[in-house]
Order: sequence, then structure tokens, then C-alpha cells
Amino acid sequence: MALSLIAHPFSSYCQKVLIALYENGIAFDYQQLGAPDSPANVELAQRWPLKRFPLLVDGDQSVIEASLIIEHLDVHYPGRTRWLPADPAAALQVRFVDRFFDNYVQTHQQKVVFDALRPAEQRDARGVADALAALEAAYDWLEHYLEGRTWAVGDAPSLADCSAAPALFYADWTQRIDGHRHPKVTAYRERLKAWAPFARAVDEARPFRSYFPLGAPDRD
Repeated sequence: MALSLIAHPFSSYCQKVLIALYENGIAFDYQQLGAPDSPANVELAQRWPLKRFPLLVDGDQSVIEASLIIEHLDVHYPGRTRWLPADPAAALQVRFVDRFFDNYVQTHQQKVVFDALRPAEQRDARGVADALAALEAAYDWLEHYLEGRTWAVGDAPSLADCSAAPALFYADWTQRIDGHRHPKVTAYRERLKAWAPFARAVDEARPFRSYFPLGAPDRD
């Protein structure tokens, strides 16, 4: 049975998984989420009542959470690019950086976006200010971390870069990365944009840019 991915092109976490699939040329059935009663949405609700996506269907198994989906692919569908190093200590570093982008970039970026989707009377100005400050702190840490690095960990792309690409792409739309203050972060984001599997995911998401409540910039 072929792999099936329930996802949406504009979702950062879905793009994270798409990078891994596209990079290694893994065949899969793309079930794109749409209206609540669409087949993909109905299957998602049946397989995962929390309705969070992406979700990978591999035979009778439902694999949930983007990082775990990529690890599942690395174990069962290995390709030219391995997403975790064989060395356990190096693998821990990759997982740490993956968690950094999910927890300290994506989480705060999405706080701002989700707040903008609320009615004005329900918005959380203090929460947004705190999230933007946390994003700046993440950029500061990353600027020092990236010294001498091309990829997030080691000399080749890893799970950490799958996480970094959409995280920094949308974070810059939410809280612009200052090229003077954070030149290494800016350069890393540009390298990720040029990475073929992510560039493909970005292009597939272009028709949905009107969904971004803060206004999608023209620079990307």
C-alpha cells in the first residue's frame, strides 16, 4: 500500500514533512485538506480525533507529528539524505535543534498569527508582544549558533533543517529578521529557500498566500 499524506500546502508543519518526501523522491498520495466534509478532512478526523496535521498513513499505521513522521520515513523509507545521524550523540543534537525551531520559533510565530485571526475584542496584545520578544531572543541565539555552519547540524541536511526552513520562512513574515543584526540567520534562511525540496513546497503554497492574516510580503 502506498504512503498517503494528509496535509495542506500552506501549513509550515506539512511543509516540514514535504521536504523529507521530496528530497528523497518518496512516492506518496497527497490528500490535501479542504472543506470540513472533504474526504481528506473526514479521514483525518477518523484517524486522529484531535485533527492536527500532517498525518502520514502507512498501511494500517497512522503516524502523527511532523518530526516523528520524518523519523518514520528515515527508518522505513531511507533515501540518499538521512535525516538523523547514526551516531546517537549527533542524533541528539539534531533533535535538539529540531525542537528549538518548533518550540522557540514556530510556537511564538503562530501565537501572533492565530491572534490576528481572532475578533479584535478577543485579541491578546500582551501575549503577542511577549511572542515577538521571544522570537527576537530566538534569532539572537540562532545568530551565534550558526557561526561557521552551512546546515543546522553537521555538513549535510538533517531533520533540523526540515524544521528550520518553514519556521524561519514564516517567522520572517511575522517578525522581520534584521539582516544587519542577524546576518547569519538571514543568510541561512536564503540557503533554505534555495534548497530544492523546500523551494518546491513554497511554490505549491503560493496560491494560498491570501490566508496569511498579517499580509504575505512580496519578497519571497
